Amino acid sequence: MDLEKMREEIDVIDDQLVDLFSQRMAIAGRIAEYKKENGLPVLDADRERKKLNSISKAAGEEMQDYAAVLYSLLFEISRSYQNKVLGITNELPEKIECAVRDTAPLFPERAVVACQGVEGAYSQQACERLFRMPEVMYFRNFESVFSAVESGLCRYGVIPLENSTAGSVNMIYDLMMEHDFRIVRSTRLKIDHCLMVPEGVQLENVKEIFSHEQAISQCSEFLKSLDGVKITCCENTAAAAAQVAADGRRDAAALCSRSCAGLYGLKILKEAAQNQSNNYTRFICISKKLEIYPGADRTSLMMVLPHRPGSLYKVLSRFYVLGINLNKLESRPIPEREFEFMFYFDLNTPVYSPQFIQLMGELQTLSDEFSYLGSYSEVI
Repeated sequence: MDLEKMREEIDVIDDQLVDLFSQRMAIAGRIAEYKKENGLPVLDADRERKKLNSISKAAGEEMQDYAAVLYSLLFEISRSYQNKVLGITNELPEKIECAVRDTAPLFPERAVVACQGVEGAYSQQACERLFRMPEVMYFRNFESVFSAVESGLCRYGVIPLENSTAGSVNMIYDLMMEHDFRIVRSTRLKIDHCLMVPEGVQLENVKEIFSHEQAISQCSEFLKSLDGVKITCCENTAAAAAQVAADGRRDAAALCSRSCAGLYGLKILKEAAQNQSNNYTRFICISKKLEIYPGADRTSLMMVLPHRPGSLYKVLSRFYVLGINLNKLESRPIPEREFEFMFYFDLNTPVYSPQFIQLMGELQTLSDEFSYLGSYSEVI
């Protein structure tokens, strides 16, 4: 039997499957109407579990796992369709639509913005990319930035979320679980770390280098080449520059941004000390109020899922069914809750699409805890 003949046979079977699929979905729609009339929930977990076991056995030993995957997805498709037929939703889609309607058509050029660090920090540079004339308030740590926004002291806050070489800033994801906020915009900033010293200091004089732990990680190869040099973490790259300048030590240096040279009167010993030239950090702009500006095509969510097999798969399959692209998936352990994790999702989908609105109406039913962080666009 040749290949074309076998493909023709598959085409015939596929035609039959499509027809049977359409018939099955039509019946699922009628079942949804019956459940609505009789006050029954869309999900019948016991029925699905028994059905899945029956199908797996009927498929035989070789095909039982494949059949289980196929029908798990089919059950998710059926539930999504039933929710659509019944118009089952929650208040979130309405809140999103109100925010789209009520948010100003232009992102503000001026605002009071919270940043971690001191003048010259990368967060400040990200802030100035997002706002034309920001009034920046500096705070000692990231938790204070969240608190400043949450309390209304600052309208916005700018926070680093992930780096292209060093990965996610885990501390931020942990703080995101503790604070009430919304993401309104994001941007990516090219990061170039420079080694800086007071005027007259040479590289052979340097015995200690100060910087933030992320910058130290990003410059690990250069730092390994320096024998006998102590590496000391501090709260911020710009704070490291300010400290080196203020101390006046002739054996200390800082890894920080180029702008710190002029700000703190330091000399650049080495430019672009990071491991990779293509080094970017993604910053998010947060607010207390939900604001969705025109062009929003990215959405961020946090979810705590049931601790049982298939919980994450059900969420991911719902994205797939609705044709929504997942840009990022991050997980963090929840403190004092054994074997439980918070999942962070970045979705690439226009906030105006009906599939997105449908998804926002359905996800809460799949999770133990659900938090919609906002829909926004990224400034390049």
